[in-house]
Amino acid sequence: MKIRQDKNLAFKNQPQPILAKDVARKIKTQKAKKPLAGVSIEWPMVIPGVVSTKASVSLKRDRSTAKQLKLTIEQFNIGTHVFPPSITTKGLKSLGNKSRSFNKALEIQGFLPDHLVRKTAPARLSKTLDTPRKTRGPVAKNAEKSGNEATTIFLPESRRVFSDTSFPWCTCGRVDTPIGQSSGVMVGPRHLLTVSHAIQWNSNGTAGWIRFRPSYFNGSTPFGEAWGTRVYFKHKVTGPTIDWIEGMYDYVCVVLGTRMGNLTGWMGSRGYTDGWDGGAYWSHVGYPGDLTGGNRPTFESNISLDGSWWQFDSHESMSHRGDVWPGQSGGPFFGWWSGEGWPRVVAVQSSHNSSENNASGGQDMVDLIIRARNEYA
Repeated sequence: MKIRQDKNLAFKNQPQPILAKDVARKIKTQKAKKPLAGVSIEWPMVIPGVVSTKASVSLKRDRSTAKQLKLTIEQFNIGTHVFPPSITTKGLKSLGNKSRSFNKALEIQGFLPDHLVRKTAPARLSKTLDTPRKTRGPVAKNAEKSGNEATTIFLPESRRVFSDTSFPWCTCGRVDTPIGQSSGVMVGPRHLLTVSHAIQWNSNGTAGWIRFRPSYFNGSTPFGEAWGTRVYFKHKVTGPTIDWIEGMYDYVCVVLGTRMGNLTGWMGSRGYTDGWDGGAYWSHVGYPGDLTGGNRPTFESNISLDGSWWQFDSHESMSHRGDVWPGQSGGPFFGWWSGEGWPRVVAVQSSHNSSENNASGGQDMVDLIIRARNEYA
């Protein structure tokens, strides 16, 4: 496999990721070091009630290990719509060509909690959880004339559904907003990386509500859920089509209301460089609408990215021929490096045209995460 080498690259000495086919050999499965006791999980709710609303809670154990929680609301306003409040946004300027003067690419370390098992690939789905796939629609023809849309499939596809909640698979999850469903990944203790075009950008400068459920599977939320409180962005991408400028900045970092990363851990991040073009280093996790109706995650590996030669390493879209479909947008492209116990995200799924899929990443994406983490630890 030929990997492109360009003398004009900003980071000639950037360490090479491990080829996806070699990850299992070089990064070993690691058992959990100790159990996590006394865990509290929040399920925030917005309810249509009056000032004097009262609530009571009861727990009922069924025949399995699960407990059924029953919440009773008194003076509930039947038939009244209520919605989570809009959240604050903060735009950051692009690094432009400044990254050429950096000594090395921007990067953030990941975090593997002691209570989690680490696996380099998610376990195969059990037969009891396997269900028939959803019907996939046709790929739009000549989509590039009006702008890219949100992802496509190249047969034979390689995605597989999984339910594994070990690390790092538990860092990925389903993202919901007022305009639809997408995918995302934890990149800090309370920091979610997802796609910009899934955010509802309100005319008053705020954003619509954002809900994140890591390891979501058919209604099960083993790590609870969290809601966004603030959104960091470099470009407000609105869709439904995505032009070439939007494609370079189609990501956001969402600050969550709880430190969910203490339970799930988080992936690291590293600025993409074109020196990695053509190398099958990358894996992807997302929630596709075609295979699973957005209700179960899928995993695919051995993906190559190809950064645009005329774009700076600081901000660029990358083409690939991984198998993705609407709902997977915002899902991470990540790889493993020797000597590191967690993978690093280099891009998120963004769009497609009739011949390729596209991801967004670069130094600007990592800069965005760093700013969000520094201001909201």
